[in-house]
Amino acid sequence: MSPPILAAPKALRVVPPVSFRPTRFPERSAARSRATALFAALIAVALPTAASAAPRLRCQLDQGGETLVREFAPVTDPYGVASVDVRDNFRFKAVVIGDAQHVDYIKLYTYYVADRQPVLLHEVRYESPVAQIAPAPSALTGRHFIYSPRLEREFQYGCALFEVTP
Repeated sequence: MSPPILAAPKALRVVPPVSFRPTRFPERSAARSRATALFAALIAVALPTAASAAPRLRCQLDQGGETLVREFAPVTDPYGVASVDVRDNFRFKAVVIGDAQHVDYIKLYTYYVADRQPVLLHEVRYESPVAQIAPAPSALTGRHFIYSPRLEREFQYGCALFEVTP
């Protein structure tokens, strides 16, 4: 038997690297420019919607079988915020410091309404909270139980920071 005849190897063809320079492929450059312009237009439409979402603090206040739901917007001056009267037994004050896009901090105060003047029972501060799209009712604070010094009246509250789109 004779050995098989081997064919001579073909010369290897060297392929130059592909270049994406616009001067070499003008049709690709135009398509890429259109795609980039479309992407930029989509971003421009989506950004104002996301940026217009404003944070709001929603609190559920419970006392004596009555439930109140109040919303608080960010302010720059904490001294101008009024407290909420809860059945003439307690007062609740939520101070949300920030602007339309960001909340710097939140301070919550609970007062017992005494004969002469309100008495501070509870104060809490939340630093740089993050607003959520659809939070649980007490997502930020959890549920707080506060008792008056007289007659042992119970006041409960829970708050969540959420985003509102106008």
